[in-house]
Amino acid sequence: MAKAKKAEEEDEFEEELEDGDEQETEKPKGKLFSWLKLPSLGKPSRKVMIIAAAGLLVLGGGGGAYFYFFSSSEHEAPAKHAAAPAKPATFIDLPDVLVNLSGGANERTQYLKVKIVLEVPTPEVVAEIQPLMPRVLDTFQTYLRELRATDLDGSAGLYRLKEELTRRVNAAVAPNRVTAVLFKEIIVQ
Repeated sequence: MAKAKKAEEEDEFEEELEDGDEQETEKPKGKLFSWLKLPSLGKPSRKVMIIAAAGLLVLGGGGGAYFYFFSSSEHEAPAKHAAAPAKPATFIDLPDVLVNLSGGANERTQYLKVKIVLEVPTPEVVAEIQPLMPRVLDTFQTYLRELRATDLDGSAGLYRLKEELTRRVNAAVAPNRVTAVLFKEIIVQ
């Protein structure tokens, strides 16, 4: 039975090849690429279609990311760097601050000595901040007296101290801004 079907299919295929010359002028309706005379592979499974769609999506996303990150930045980067010249920073030295640290009743008294420098964006800001220096020093001393020696342990403790002093000095000199509080020297004794 199977041999008979194969034989019939081969005969039909040979007849189509012979009749193909006569039917070239007629276009079959309904099939877009039927003139190619490709053998039918059957309907692709759903799994294959999903994998193919995912692959195309990944390739398209990768290509888009490449063009987004690499094509425009190469040509524009030199122009951006040349357009913005670096401004030199201006620094204000503050007098040394010496405070005793808070501690428990049974602990010995510990002292903190700090040399602080304020970084400001422009020299014009120095003239505006100079009259407010007593307020800045009072803010620093009030905050530093509340610290314990354990608050200054490690680089994380010093980073928190620097951030808190920057926040407090900006509140004291508002509307002006201080870019950073820098430590020249820190001694806990």
